[in-house]
Amino acid sequence: MPVHVIDSLATVAPAQWDALVPGNQPFLRHAFLSSLEDSGSLGPRSGWRAEHVLRYENDQLVAALPAYRKWHSYGEYVFDHAWADACRRAGIAYYPKLLIAVPFSPVGGSRILSATPQGGIELLGELPAYLQREGLSSAHVNFTDPAADALLETQPGWLQRIGCQFHWHNRGYRDFQDFLDALSSRKRKQMRKEREQVAGQGIEFEWLEGAQMSEVLWDFVYACYSNTYEVRGQAPYLTREFFSLLAERMPESIRVVIALQGSRPVAMAFSLIGDDSFYGRYWGCLAEFDRLHFETCFYQGMDYAIAHGLQRFDAGAQGEHKLIRGFEPQITRSWHYLMHPGLKDAVSEFLEQERVGVLAYAEEARSALPYRQAE
Repeated sequence: MPVHVIDSLATVAPAQWDALVPGNQPFLRHAFLSSLEDSGSLGPRSGWRAEHVLRYENDQLVAALPAYRKWHSYGEYVFDHAWADACRRAGIAYYPKLLIAVPFSPVGGSRILSATPQGGIELLGELPAYLQREGLSSAHVNFTDPAADALLETQPGWLQRIGCQFHWHNRGYRDFQDFLDALSSRKRKQMRKEREQVAGQGIEFEWLEGAQMSEVLWDFVYACYSNTYEVRGQAPYLTREFFSLLAERMPESIRVVIALQGSRPVAMAFSLIGDDSFYGRYWGCLAEFDRLHFETCFYQGMDYAIAHGLQRFDAGAQGEHKLIRGFEPQITRSWHYLMHPGLKDAVSEFLEQERVGVLAYAEEARSALPYRQAE
C-alpha cells in the first residue's frame, strides 16, 4: 500500500491515531501532537514542519511515524549541532532533515506506530527513497522504546546513539519519609533541610488537574514557563494557546503544582501522567526563593508519585542535580540514517567513541547515588 505524507494531524481521525499508540503515552496522543500544531508552536516560523508518514489499508490507518521536517536542531535534546557544523565546513547540506520524535520533549516512548511489527518495518523501508526524493540529508528517531529499537536493528544503514537521563523510581515507598529512610544519613539530612528551607519561607503547594485550571491560572503558568527562557535571552518553544488547547483536549493527563506564598502564586511545575509514570515537563518562577526549584520540580513530584502509586518519575533532560536526589541513570537511545556516505562513516566512528564515554559516565553516576546500598 502507498505511503501518505501529511502536514497536519487534522486530517487524521484521533481514534485511528491513538489506536496505534500502545498504553497511555500522553506525548504521542493525537490531542498532544495536534495541540502543538494548532497552537502555532510548530510551523514555518518555528523551523518545524509536520511531515507525518502514514500507511492506510482500506481507509484504516495501520502505521504511522510522527515526523517533522526541520531546518535547525533546537528542541530535540539529542545534540547533532557538531554534525551540522562539520557538514557546513565540508560544503554538505545538513538541513533540511527529517526528525521522528516528540517535539520539545526528551521523553522516551513509541516512535514507530504500527498495528503489526511488519507494518513498521515496511514504513521504515520507505524512508531512504523518501529522503532521496525530498532532498533530505538524514532521518533521526529520538528517544526510542525497546520495540522501536528492535525494528530499527533490522534495517540497514541506521546508526544507534546512546545518551543518559535520570529517572526516579518509586520502590513501594509508603510516604516521602520512607524514601528518605532508604538514603545515606548525609543525603537524608540534606533533603530534609532543603524542604524545611522552602517551608520556612512561607511557601505552600497546591496540586490541580487539567479540568481545575482556569485561563487566569494558565496565564500564570505561561508567564512562569516563558520566563525560564527569557532570562536566558531565548524565546519559548510553546505558545500560550498550546496550554489552553491541551487542557481542552486531554485534561485528565495534566497535573500542575502551584507554589504559593500566602495567596500569591510564585512558581509552578507542569506535568503529564502516563500509565505508571509521572512526567515533569515545564517549570518556572516569578520570584526567587532558596531551594524552591528542587522542591517544586523534584520533591513535590516524588510526593505525588508515592501518593498515587506511580512507579517512575521522569523529570526531563540534564541530571547531576537529580542524581544526588535519588534519580538513577537511564540509558536512552536514538537512531540516525545519514544519506551522505562520508558523513555516515564519520558519525559512525564518533558514535563508537561517544558510546564508551556515555556508558562510563552512567556507571560512575550510579556509584554516586545517595541510597544506603550505594555507600
